[in-house]
Amino acid sequence: MRAKGLLVSLFFLFLASHSLTKVSRSKHIPPIVLIPGDGGSQIEAKIDKPSVIHYICTKKNDWFDLWLNMELLVPYIIDCWVDNMKLVYDNVTRTTKNAPGVQTRIPGFGNSSTVEWLDPSQRSLTGYFKDVVNAIIPLGYERGVTVRGAPFDFRRAPNEHQEYFQKLRQLIEETYRYCGQKVVLVLHSMGAPMTQYFLNHQPQHWKDKHIESVVALAGAWGGSMKAVKVYTAGDNLGIYVISATKVRAEQRSAPSLAFLLPSAELWGPDEVLVQTLTKNYTASNFKDLFEALNLPDAYNMYLDTKDLLKDAPAPGVELHCLHGEGIDTVEKLVYANGKFPDSPVLVNGGGDGTVNTRSAELPLKWTNKQTKKIYYKTYKGVDHMGILRSKGSISYIVELLTNITNKNELLAKKKMDNLQKLEKKTIKTKLPVTAKFGENVAGKEFRNIIESLSKSEHTEKRTIENREVNSIIGDWEAHPSGKGLL
Repeated sequence: MRAKGLLVSLFFLFLASHSLTKVSRSKHIPPIVLIPGDGGSQIEAKIDKPSVIHYICTKKNDWFDLWLNMELLVPYIIDCWVDNMKLVYDNVTRTTKNAPGVQTRIPGFGNSSTVEWLDPSQRSLTGYFKDVVNAIIPLGYERGVTVRGAPFDFRRAPNEHQEYFQKLRQLIEETYRYCGQKVVLVLHSMGAPMTQYFLNHQPQHWKDKHIESVVALAGAWGGSMKAVKVYTAGDNLGIYVISATKVRAEQRSAPSLAFLLPSAELWGPDEVLVQTLTKNYTASNFKDLFEALNLPDAYNMYLDTKDLLKDAPAPGVELHCLHGEGIDTVEKLVYANGKFPDSPVLVNGGGDGTVNTRSAELPLKWTNKQTKKIYYKTYKGVDHMGILRSKGSISYIVELLTNITNKNELLAKKKMDNLQKLEKKTIKTKLPVTAKFGENVAGKEFRNIIESLSKSEHTEKRTIENREVNSIIGDWEAHPSGKGLL
């Protein structure tokens, strides 16, 4: 009986020390995984090309920064960048590949640095999630440990990201196991529909176990009219010395652009998106638009992606939807005679300058379609990228994480109090060890403690026969009274 009493005391000491170590390490903060949007991940490239489009272009080069590399986005050199960056569509496999002689990779998966900064040189204008991360570090967060990044090849849509989604699930599970707390996903822009697609392919019990909450910043849930403008006129990436038509070929080659076209669920079949003197185009006749633009591959990409989120269910997680408003956002393209497609007149409406309000607020439709709560907040005068550094949105995230941490601390304290009460009761009543131990309570660790004591019988002058050890372990694993103790 003395041996058994000693085992009881040692077991509780082990549990207490194990719990305190975990508490000290995690501090109860919910770990974060950052999921970027279109253009929000770095891309590295290695080239050995059969030919180049210009004599100033490099034909062969070891791994280098392709996106974002400001040195490549200058006149003339940008032609080389476009040729290296664009994808080639295969209408048989209905997938894309890099241009001949180009290999690409996405660096930094699992870390946060490559989504905090788009340019590895960390120039001030290329900051991405950096302000969000800097704001939460004082809460006890650690880069690469409790703040993780999940960058992806933003040129591609969800239908080509099976491997990425597998890695994302593994990253969430790994972070959950190590930190001992459910994970908060923080998304931006295209990261929202990407994550929605991912969550809709996970069972509810997995989401309940691993996901604490999702924070969507400027989510392009239902696409954006800006994607139509990019297909027609292009976008100069905010670099005024670059012509939008120069980079348009690369942009048109990306299936993710087709994925971000305005959803037919939000833009009605009769709402004119593109107006010309001879024909109008709506969300119901994109085929005609792509024919007018002579973009058969782009139309195939549209067919591949248009139904990926059609009639999709609510994501089944707590969701915080934050976005800017009050910024002119294109709602319609109007062309005068001879101006199509390069020079539209923009008719603006509500949004954050990139994502239309109707798309950003789409999650409100899920309020009565899931049990998890949905929170919604807008920020006047904050644009699409400004939401990542806005004082209001960052304060919201900090407050949310603080509240979750406080909740986790209370739960941990309650758990420890119950364990201490159980320990006192066990010692006071001198119950046999088999009365309180469950099969799912660190069984392997307890077995090791017992066997260790058995091996030390010569030095400690204690004897525990192997049959007694086996009896104790058998009772430990089989006794029903301890199931679910922790």
